[in-house]
Amino acid sequence: MELKVTEEKENALFGRKEIKGHVRSEISPSKAEISRLLSEKFLMPAENIKIKEIKGKFGTKIFNIEANVYSLKKDKDEIELKKKKEDVKLVNN
Repeated sequence: MELKVTEEKENALFGRKEIKGHVRSEISPSKAEISRLLSEKFLMPAENIKIKEIKGKFGTKIFNIEANVYSLKKDKDEIELKKKKEDVKLVNN
């Protein structure tokens, strides 16, 4: 699986980098796999990364991704909305 960043914007107000890019993969990548790739590229822990979207087109092996990479986990927790599934995971762990 290879990652290519096409757009990277620094958003100082929210303390994050807004990332857009492409991932080449044989199967649809999971959010955990994308988080791992981004954490290796930007040298940030995976818990500081919020994957917004993974989109693929039928018949291709290229997936478009959008993500926010936060400098602090505290900033991510305060800014990003949590879905019910994410809240349940936090309570169970």
